[in-house]
Amino acid sequence: MAAGRLVAVCRGFATALKGPGSLAGSLAPAASPGKGLEEFFDDPKNWGAETVKSGAAWTHEQLRCKSNEDLHKLWYVLLKERNMLLTLEQEAKRQRLPMPSPERLEKVTESMDALDKVVQERDDALRLLQTGQEKPRPGDWRKDIFGHIIWYKYKQWPIPWYLNKSYNKKKYYTMPFVDQFVRLRLEKYLRSEAKKKSLKRRKEKILQRKFPHMSAEAQN
Repeated sequence: MAAGRLVAVCRGFATALKGPGSLAGSLAPAASPGKGLEEFFDDPKNWGAETVKSGAAWTHEQLRCKSNEDLHKLWYVLLKERNMLLTLEQEAKRQRLPMPSPERLEKVTESMDALDKVVQERDDALRLLQTGQEKPRPGDWRKDIFGHIIWYKYKQWPIPWYLNKSYNKKKYYTMPFVDQFVRLRLEKYLRSEAKKKSLKRRKEKILQRKFPHMSAEAQN
């Protein structure tokens, strides 16, 4: 019954979008020939189905074998699929119905993240080859006013740094009175690590008493 309601709404939207005076007709040339806003809805064959078959997400190894042009096309294919699934998810929430195969959205998101990482790897490799710089913007590791080590990005200034009053007012170093707090933060971290190791050893001893015939590797 619930699935029938969702199918009826999807069909109503698709029929309205395909009409001669609909908004989809005015947007069709900008999208693709003969298609418009109906691409935001799932395939009519899947309407009313509780589960929809889908393949696995794209892995980094698979995407590294493709050309830049193929990655560019695949990105827009995944983007259209994600928009369609988000529309379906929102409609299912509005009707308080379960979304058919919600794992499809997770797979698309995972594929887009992997694709973005592969493109970033190629950009980094090209930049290293051309300029020798690891970061897209040169910089340096510095300590902020709280003693944290951060990556500071260099900026362009019209005058030298030693004559720039606004630059010299910024605190790109740790004040002397912060050193004691940096030491306390390091001490707190070391105590936390020691506590974790102690709990691990205590757990191993308890397991050895309960199961003396088990090896140490099996207990870990």
